[in-house]
Amino acid sequence: MKLFSSLLLAGTLSSLAPSAATAQSASTSPYRTRFAVDAPVLVGLGAVSGFGLYRVQQKTGLNEAELAALSKNDVPKFDRFVAGNYSEKAQTASDLACYGSLVLAPGLLALNPDIRSNYGQVVVLYLETMATTAAIFTSTVGNVYRYRPFLYGSEGSASERSSKISTNSFFAGHTAHTATATFFAAKVFHDYNPDSPAQPYVWGAAAVVPAVVAYYRIEAGKHFLSDNLVGYAVGATVGILVPQLHKTTSGRGLSVTPLQGVNVNGYSYGGLRITKQL
Repeated sequence: MKLFSSLLLAGTLSSLAPSAATAQSASTSPYRTRFAVDAPVLVGLGAVSGFGLYRVQQKTGLNEAELAALSKNDVPKFDRFVAGNYSEKAQTASDLACYGSLVLAPGLLALNPDIRSNYGQVVVLYLETMATTAAIFTSTVGNVYRYRPFLYGSEGSASERSSKISTNSFFAGHTAHTATATFFAAKVFHDYNPDSPAQPYVWGAAAVVPAVVAYYRIEAGKHFLSDNLVGYAVGATVGILVPQLHKTTSGRGLSVTPLQGVNVNGYSYGGLRITKQL
């Protein structure tokens, strides 16, 4: 996941300029992208990801004494059933499902003629969406220490158990990035084909694939249940929200209105209400 995050910005910026220009001439697209807006956003996301990766490199793993002191009883009860899990086969399965979905999800969108006619713009949106999740993920794992479940057992090589990567349990990057990809694909398909009878199947597949990845990450001892739930929520939210914010609907801009009143305690308040129609 860290390698994917570090490579994401370069690929996005290299494709942004020509794709943004194409998007402006594509009248059938439900989205709008602008280089003047999206490029700075992507640079900012890349900076956040870069800082997160730097923070990850500053982390330290556990020594033998610290590993021996770990106890399953220190794990919250709803996560405790995962403590001690370890499976290389499950890890391989989660890698294949995750990285495969990152390629397959946007690839399947190209099969739709309307989407294919605006595919450059869709790729830009996809990369921007993935960059958003990458920024959230790297900045989180770079600053949060949570030990992976397999450390509470005896399996795993000595180098693996003492690695700084073993402190990156929260939150589940594979699950988050998979959910981002699948829900992005479902959202784009929905916006281009709002009346399609395939909608339930597309959304169903979008929900199931990251859940499968989460299952294998639990079996592999890489993440607790709560890590996966957070990763799933982050990925699904970003996958839907970023395309939605680019939709070309009437009233899509921000509106600011003054707000004032009196609360239940009798104190007056004032401020501004900022709204955006989705």
